[in-house]
Amino acid sequence: MNLPNRITIARICLIPLMMVFLLVDFGFYPAPLVWYNYELPFNQLIAAFIFIVAASTDGIDGYLARKNNMVTNLGKLLDPLADKLLVAAVLISLVAMGKCDAWIAIVIISREFAVTGLRQIALLDGAVMAAGQSGKIKTTIQIVAIVALLINDFPFVFLHIPFGDIAIWAAALITIYSGVEYFVKNRHLLKEA
Repeated sequence: MNLPNRITIARICLIPLMMVFLLVDFGFYPAPLVWYNYELPFNQLIAAFIFIVAASTDGIDGYLARKNNMVTNLGKLLDPLADKLLVAAVLISLVAMGKCDAWIAIVIISREFAVTGLRQIALLDGAVMAAGQSGKIKTTIQIVAIVALLINDFPFVFLHIPFGDIAIWAAALITIYSGVEYFVKNRHLLKEA
């Protein structure tokens, strides 16, 4: 197994660890970080750090695979799967924590699986659907929104701006747009299927 695939598998392995910090209360965490009217539970801070590390490995594994001519079928399968699992896991956790509306999580997760299904249809026809510009923007906005929600809107909380809520709404909107764009650009695949 090559290095890019190992990085992808490491990303998948970080998901349950992140969820444990988000959802399990062991009762022995240090006191929350408190600064004026801002509070961040220690476990949430650790989960945010794990999410940032996991999300950053997405670009690294793909870059290494392409640069070193290490692109494999396993990598083509695992990389998008790891991305979808990471986003789905953290969104479901945020819903459970009351930090994200369920409908937003459903919209984002549904789009991810619908586009993955379309990509599978393309692969059966021997075609590869590259990520479009709107898909890359979608991913960036999703990551920013998730991090903002995980760290309780720091530093925007001091300006009384609900940045995380605004960003997750923006993520939902660009997710819908990019999903529609993928299906419109690749509608010929559905006709052939």
